[in-house]
Amino acid sequence: MGCVVSHLAAKLAFFPPSPPTYQLKKRADGKLTVVSPPSPSSMLMPIPHADDPSLDILLLDTKFGNKIVAFYLRNPYARLTLLYSHGNAADLGQLYDLFVQLKVNLRVNLIGYDYSGYGASTGKPSESNTYADIEAIYECLETQYGVSQEDLILYGQSVGSGPTLHLAAKLPRVRGVVLHSGILSGLRVLCHVKFTLCFDIYKNINKIKKVKCPVLVIHGTEDDVVNLFHGNGLWKMAREPYEPLWIKGGGHCNLELYPDYIRHLCRFILEMENTTTQKRLKKIRQSLISQSKSNTTSTCRFCGLNCWRPKDPKCIKCCCTKCSWTPKCWRPKFPRCCSLRKFMKCLESPFCCFTKCSRPSCHINCSTRCCCMECFCWQ
Repeated sequence: MGCVVSHLAAKLAFFPPSPPTYQLKKRADGKLTVVSPPSPSSMLMPIPHADDPSLDILLLDTKFGNKIVAFYLRNPYARLTLLYSHGNAADLGQLYDLFVQLKVNLRVNLIGYDYSGYGASTGKPSESNTYADIEAIYECLETQYGVSQEDLILYGQSVGSGPTLHLAAKLPRVRGVVLHSGILSGLRVLCHVKFTLCFDIYKNINKIKKVKCPVLVIHGTEDDVVNLFHGNGLWKMAREPYEPLWIKGGGHCNLELYPDYIRHLCRFILEMENTTTQKRLKKIRQSLISQSKSNTTSTCRFCGLNCWRPKDPKCIKCCCTKCSWTPKCWRPKFPRCCSLRKFMKCLESPFCCFTKCSRPSCHINCSTRCCCMECFCWQ
């Protein structure tokens, strides 16, 4: 039953243009060019962008044996590359003009591809094939164009959010992700269910939590195909959500027509350009440290610092409510040293700055502080 429902959901998810809006033709020099579909006179007429010098037309093999078509557009001023996964009812012939606008306005290199069974790509459209398709595109970017994941922005529109999050969850250092009218899962679009079934497709609701980079969500408030709660849910579950763009009055297929779309996208790309890997790692470390402290420490009512309860059973009077254990502890001869703010310098050295306090014999083993009155462990 599950396989039948999953197959039905897949059929409802994919609507490749029929006939395709373009065809491929090999030139005399062996390179591929794009031509329009046959006219009534059975002539193949070149379409306007066929001779674009910044356009590479690629035919790539996937791990399932399909051949997929990709358009790679260069921008000489680009610092990042955008990998675009389109929606369920379009192919590359319809998207070329949009690709050119994005390439110029965002100042990026851009690669877009047709899923298996779309355009001039072979095979049949399915969830597993789209995953294999985007993996083949990423492998091409790595090997043929030298693009690392640190310089890659993943962009998924509608159904394209599925393969986008699939790849993003596998790449821990990808620069950023854009979800344009993204979906929580396939069945949630059809049935508005509030739980995940085993035969559901594109379970983005699970994969979004594995993405470790900034995620920009763009969604129209009047989207009658993929309800706004999908975009809102993805944004809330992202580990590093970027300021979302809810386009007032926007539908499912017209968000590119709103000025806020390109304006907000430009700002996101600019911030991603200025965010180096070192800065991202530093930010991740800081967030992990703050989470760890919030889970294991509390603030002492005497010195205002984070403190820990010592392991020594003799020392049981710690002023903290949430403590971890230290190897050993000691008691200062002068209690005021650890309870008054004017003696805060004592916390900065293994030697006590107050003459009436002795140096702890266990200071080498004590790696953390205890700030209670009767037990104080120097760092």
